Amino acid sequence: MIPLTLKVPVPSEYVFPAGALCLGVSPQIDFERRGEADNQARDKDTGERVWVVRVMDLDPEAGKFGRSTEVKVKVVAPQQPVPPPSTVPGYPPAVEFEGLTLTPYVDSQRCKPGRSSGDCRSRMAYSLRATSIRPASTVPGSVAA
Repeated sequence: MIPLTLKVPVPSEYVFPAGALCLGVSPQIDFERRGEADNQARDKDTGERVWVVRVMDLDPEAGKFGRSTEVKVKVVAPQQPVPPPSTVPGYPPAVEFEGLTLTPYVDSQRCKPGRSSGDCRSRMAYSLRATSIRPASTVPGSVAA
């Protein structure tokens, strides 16, 4: 039987073929725990903390068709992931993800009540999760010969 939340393992290079730059790391807030001293989200399977790593996708196609070049990858780890130092002064560090999984889902936020099902404007989307971040093994944007 296929589980409802299918997590497909994917290499970081497949999701970010042109590379990714780390823009920041912050805790994922669990809004159901609002008002509590520790309102950080926990992974349902492991109980570990969930961190949001914001990256800039360097793929030239990423900004087309209304897609954002900023992507959020949730990292499940006991402590906050620390991005590696930048190898290019003045630029964010290039990163890759270990244990990266992709979970597809139907994004129905654009569906409005009263619309017919054929006019829903829902779309296929996916979320990304990883176990850690690491320095990129290749220079972003470089093409192998």
